[in-house]
Amino acid sequence: MFRKGSALVVLIAIVSLGAAMSAFGGSSSTDVTTVNVTLGKPSEFKITVSKKTFGKGITTFKVTNKGALSHDFKISGRKTRLLSTGKSATLRTILKKGKYAFLCTVPGHAAAGMKGVIVVK
Repeated sequence: MFRKGSALVVLIAIVSLGAAMSAFGGSSSTDVTTVNVTLGKPSEFKITVSKKTFGKGITTFKVTNKGALSHDFKISGRKTRLLSTGKSATLRTILKKGKYAFLCTVPGHAAAGMKGVIVVK
């Protein structure tokens, strides 16, 4: 059984953890967003995202290359490996409020149109 002192220690730890998560922009499990990303479709130098605006927190990008060439996906300083035709990768990051540019980093691909912006509210 808990003594009064140990119950108080547990309560203080729980309150402290909640305060720390809030102070550092921590997210609850309900703040998870999944964005499907398609590379190379409807045209070879196109990136299609399933959501262009969503809430802050943990974001999972499920990236699939449906193009004929190899592509990658970069956002918020994070990047997938180079994906050959038909291959997929998952990129998970925490996004705060703001605008985030995304692109394919293969030379010439972003200039040809493989780029865009999402908005996190």
